[in-house]
Amino acid sequence: MSANDEEEASYIDYDAFLDPGFKPSTFANTLVLATNNPTDTPLDLSTPLSKVLFDAQEIDSHIHILTTRSALPLLAHTKEQTDSSKRIISEIDTQVKTLNESYKQLEKEVIQKHAEADEVRLVASRLWETLRLGRSVGGCLRLGRQLEVQHSEISGGTGTNRREDHKALVRCAHTILSLREITERRGPGEEGHGLEKVDAIKSLHDHVVGPIERSMKTTSEQIIREFSIGSASGTATFAQSEEAKARTISAAVTLYLISPTSGVKSEKWTPQLLVQALEVYLRNALQSSVASLARSLATLPSLERTLAEVSARCQNIIALEIILDATKAPPHPLLPAPKHAPEKSNLLQPLLTYLETGSLASYFWRSMAGSLATRVQEIVNRGGVSARTLKTNRNAVGEAIRECVTRGSQPPSTVAPTKGRGAKADSEKSGGWEREVAVMVGSVVNNLGR
Repeated sequence: MSANDEEEASYIDYDAFLDPGFKPSTFANTLVLATNNPTDTPLDLSTPLSKVLFDAQEIDSHIHILTTRSALPLLAHTKEQTDSSKRIISEIDTQVKTLNESYKQLEKEVIQKHAEADEVRLVASRLWETLRLGRSVGGCLRLGRQLEVQHSEISGGTGTNRREDHKALVRCAHTILSLREITERRGPGEEGHGLEKVDAIKSLHDHVVGPIERSMKTTSEQIIREFSIGSASGTATFAQSEEAKARTISAAVTLYLISPTSGVKSEKWTPQLLVQALEVYLRNALQSSVASLARSLATLPSLERTLAEVSARCQNIIALEIILDATKAPPHPLLPAPKHAPEKSNLLQPLLTYLETGSLASYFWRSMAGSLATRVQEIVNRGGVSARTLKTNRNAVGEAIRECVTRGSQPPSTVAPTKGRGAKADSEKSGGWEREVAVMVGSVVNNLGR
């Protein structure tokens, strides 16, 4: 064994002290029991205490020897680490100083210029928004002026030269749609974004567009409401029929175009204003026919003239059906083009779909029969001369109604049916209206009793 090994050798059990499970109380108890008998009274604690103090001195001496022997290497290592740290700090200070100077230069050349550039960008962006808004406002005002001129053309002329230009209704409708194309696109970046905040646009809508649109709607509804090709006294001339046809087409196309589109899916959209106007026309014809026919059934001498008026109304409805069927639905700029074009893209189809019928004439006769049955029952229940006369002449009344339905189900001579409608009319001439005849005759005769 070497001298160093002898110096480093020690009787102290370092492993016991370094054990993680070491407990001072257990070690003290073991030491006391090793130097005393369990039966000794009192216990001798001086010996174990001396051993503990001696062990502490031994450990202190060992530490002193180790530090004395390794003092120079420790000091040299410490000095070396200190010198290295100083060199590193010196280098870092130089780099930090350079970095700070570079940052100041960068701040001056980039950050400040970027802030100035960002201000310029913001100004340019606001100028662009102002320019875009100004262009949109200018476009709306030009369209508004154009709409005023077109609306004045509807009733153009003065005095005896004043003549209605019904085609101006369609031109007005297209101008209104152009305005809607701008004003209804309100998303960020779109043409109409921010227009609702401009007073000029609010004034344009309140004092120009709104009143003109209402006037167009009223005029178009009136044209459809007054549509007539013939009456009980006779049929209109060919020129008069062509004029009525042209006016009706303009009115129908106008109502089709200005019907609201916002908030409705394109595949479920229907020309609401057009359907409503046509429904009102049919309802007025039905109500007038039912009321007049009910009065005539109570006073039979006037029945012939009343049936002539009813058949004339139905002929007008057939003429309207032919005109609408022949008029192709115009493309709507506010609705996307359908992926699959419908087979019948005309102005009649939305009305037929709404009424759930295949023919306006059939709808007219069947609806009138449903209302007329109640009126006949009222006459019979009241009794008196009117009821007795009606029952006595039931066969003549039934035959008159049959002739009325047959005559009223034929299109006027001045209105040429379309190819499909003409074929249908031919088949109906040869007996296709028998169901309607039976329903109408039955609504009167079957309610007279015996």
